[in-house]
Amino acid sequence: MTATILVTCGHLQRHIGLYRDEIRAHGFDVNVPPLTGQQFGADDMANFLRDADVAIAGDDALGADVLEAGVSGRLRGLVRWGIGTDNVDKPTATRLGLPVFNTPGMFNHEVADLALGHLLNLSRHIHKMDRDVRQGKWTRFEGTSLNGKVSGIIGLGGIGREICRRVRAFGMQAIGCDVVTIPTSALEDVGATQVSFEDILDQADVIFLACALTAKNHHLLNATAFGRMKPGVLIINVARGPIIDETALIAALDSGRVAAAGLDVFEVEPLPAGSLLRCFDNCLFGTHSGSSTAEAIHRTNRASVDIALAMLGVKPDHLLSCNRIA
Repeated sequence: MTATILVTCGHLQRHIGLYRDEIRAHGFDVNVPPLTGQQFGADDMANFLRDADVAIAGDDALGADVLEAGVSGRLRGLVRWGIGTDNVDKPTATRLGLPVFNTPGMFNHEVADLALGHLLNLSRHIHKMDRDVRQGKWTRFEGTSLNGKVSGIIGLGGIGREICRRVRAFGMQAIGCDVVTIPTSALEDVGATQVSFEDILDQADVIFLACALTAKNHHLLNATAFGRMKPGVLIINVARGPIIDETALIAALDSGRVAAAGLDVFEVEPLPAGSLLRCFDNCLFGTHSGSSTAEAIHRTNRASVDIALAMLGVKPDHLLSCNRIA
């Protein structure tokens, strides 16, 4: 039976034509089921994985039942496109002996760029000016200077450190926190200082979220955290939606404790039509698109395909330099 690579990640699906002939030249088939939303649910993924030898997945449902269904069929390897792995039941994958790889470091610069885009828009009301000019108005909004302000970055991995580097270019102080101690040399390279989470809440004029979602940081920014922040703080989330308690954020926006929020991610995606966040014109929304540049997508597609091929025996030593998460 011919081995099959399943592709459910939308970014790779759109460009699969660049890789299909290469994959087939190695003697493998490619299955690209039609994707109408952002990701596939558990039932679809369980059915797809049973008939796949290796899968390249995105934000699809990859819980215990799904992985068990896959391994009960033909599945022998999984590639998680990108860096986020919160949708993968890693303990189950480990128990089943299912190797799972992701592709970290592919878009540190791109996500950091988007975070700074939110900062510049919110601090100078660019999105509001654009809206008013289009409506025939000439509104002069009073913005906020960035020079001398304090940026607090939650998560000092590759993306977080690139945010530090960028805010320093605007004359801001960069302080950050992380669950691990970052080497001094890495912090000095981007002009940042590592502090506690509580210090971020107390000192930051702008708070960026750039950390992975874990069970421990679900709703990290909750009512208590918002209550401790400086009045008028800006919140920018380019990480994962559930790190913020959106009910608490709505209350903080309503009270003015949070002056504005730039959100590329949400607790539920797409953002529900009835979300009260939509009521605030001091919020700037994205579509979970931090990685969405042509260059970043291409390099991540290439890396994902290379890992999948390696798991099927094409240059298997390549896996030694890849990031295995289970």
